Amino acid sequence: MLKAAIPLLGLVASMTFLLAACSQSDAAIDFANIEPQPTGSLALPPDNVIRMAVAPVLSPVPTFSLYLELADYISGELDRPVELIQGKTYAEINNLVKSGEATVAVVCTNPYLQGNEDFGMEALVVPQVHGDTSYYSLLIVHDDDESSSLEDLRGSTFAFSDPLSNTGRLAPVYQLSLLGETPDSFFDRTAFTYAHDNSIRAVAERVVAAAAVDSLVYEYMLITEPEVAQKVRVVETWGPFGINPVVVNPLLELELKDGLRNALLDMDGDPRGARILRDLMIERFVTPEDGLWDSVLTMRVYLAEHGLAP
Repeated sequence: MLKAAIPLLGLVASMTFLLAACSQSDAAIDFANIEPQPTGSLALPPDNVIRMAVAPVLSPVPTFSLYLELADYISGELDRPVELIQGKTYAEINNLVKSGEATVAVVCTNPYLQGNEDFGMEALVVPQVHGDTSYYSLLIVHDDDESSSLEDLRGSTFAFSDPLSNTGRLAPVYQLSLLGETPDSFFDRTAFTYAHDNSIRAVAERVVAAAAVDSLVYEYMLITEPEVAQKVRVVETWGPFGINPVVVNPLLELELKDGLRNALLDMDGDPRGARILRDLMIERFVTPEDGLWDSVLTMRVYLAEHGLAP
């Protein structure tokens, strides 16, 4: 039995008001003051519902459509009702996992590392795409823009996806810091779009001059919305970075944790599961290797030391 609930957000055309809110400085993460984790077991609520949260890497409507069948598949494999939920920001998804309101979640790489530092967020599996478990941050401009590098964008307008995004904020802020710059010192104005497809549309529709986006979302839009994606051009590629994981609260009861992990790892061997994976543009789920997210962790530490952490 599948239940679903999702909030709707405005279209990219409404994003222009965000440009009035210029980028703001962020406090550094204090890695030395991480609270010790409690012991115990986190069980499902009395209604026995598995609540699956999906970070808004894509804007809500396509995200809901893509992950609805995955939630239904998990429901059938574990014989428990599944509710698909979505927060408006990556931080909201992390908080849902931390509180136990979300049983399992698909999160971005940087929020995973933040959650792991915060409360021990645990990665169950990661998707494999093109035989790999990595992805990239793409710096994009409009197709008729003559810029050829980040340095060419000084004084322009820029779109970040989410304050905690790896490819949509952490990576470009890190690149700026290597130039001795910050978003405030380098760009005229910045905005948050809260989804990578929104960032691509913002550049395609000239709402902003440039953006940094998830390479997998860009590939997805080249297939699903070529009339939009072909209006932008990639000028720099940063990475590779370990891919976005499927996560749980570390205190989730062991039997359920193993059930979720096994259901996802075995999907590609099931005809229906394999079809759902193809729709998600995923080959299969695999167990994450040690050190998969080290390149992102390096950026996090560097930016924290320079007071630029998300």
